[in-house]
Amino acid sequence: MAFFSIIIPLYNKEFFLKTTLKSVFEQTFTDYEIVIVNDGSTDKSLEIAKSYQNDKIKIFNQKNQGVSVARNLGIEKSTAAYCCFLDADDIWKSNHLESLYNLIQKFPEAGLYCNRYEIQINKNKIIPTVFDFENSFEGYLNNFFKSSLINRIALTSATCISKKVYSEIGGFKPEISNGEDLDYWIRIALNYKVVISNQITMLYNFKNDNKGLSKINIEKHKLPDLEKYQVEEKQNPYLKRFLDLYRIEYALHFHICGNSFKMKYYLKNVSKENIHPKTKLLFKTPSVLLEKMLFTKRYLKQFGIDFSVYH
Repeated sequence: MAFFSIIIPLYNKEFFLKTTLKSVFEQTFTDYEIVIVNDGSTDKSLEIAKSYQNDKIKIFNQKNQGVSVARNLGIEKSTAAYCCFLDADDIWKSNHLESLYNLIQKFPEAGLYCNRYEIQINKNKIIPTVFDFENSFEGYLNNFFKSSLINRIALTSATCISKKVYSEIGGFKPEISNGEDLDYWIRIALNYKVVISNQITMLYNFKNDNKGLSKINIEKHKLPDLEKYQVEEKQNPYLKRFLDLYRIEYALHFHICGNSFKMKYYLKNVSKENIHPKTKLLFKTPSVLLEKMLFTKRYLKQFGIDFSVYH
């Protein structure tokens, strides 16, 4: 039985899969299995996965049901006590699994293990992530939500969970089609200790980020139910701030697509002190202009110029 099961949901990633798998094969820690769940790919992704003659790889097929169902199936088919997640277009540095293994040995009581990561925004530009503690810090987080207000602590391809977590609180919610990982990390952080390493071990492929929201697709998605945490956020002001950031983000996207009902729905429970003045101004900006501003923001990020309208 392997120490780690690496869960890779696969849907139409023929141009990235080889590079992603190469990063797994180059790991310094080698006691792992790779569980690939093909989510009804229509390109050559499955063909590429099958081309590897490697006993560590297990491939399962399902009709297209979304990344949550694929990840859950991968966990169910896994044999290890710890499951690592890797999107089929992200890249691990060679120390990723070794870092997670060391974390587990040092902090065995955690339910969620997180490595640090960098963001690749174009072919030649990589930007670091910033958190509210020193770069040398490694250990249990005092408040997962406070530490996630600048950059997200838990980025899916940089995380690992104990299999016990899945058996106790379940997996990713299939009914959520955008933000399913956000929902899962919240549920875990409310019930288990979270630990972070001081090692940068993963490269997030922002330049191929087709997982975000846009004017075109936000109304087609089922978003996480942030209101189900009303009791918890009253007891944890940092959880409140964390959730309000996402309420504001969703509200802005609905404002862009002209859905004032959904915009008001997400804003109704946002605390006034959690809305930055420049964000308030955006809600008064015509949606057509706001859409152009969003496009410009994403364009500038490709050149390493980034800013936030949420804080």
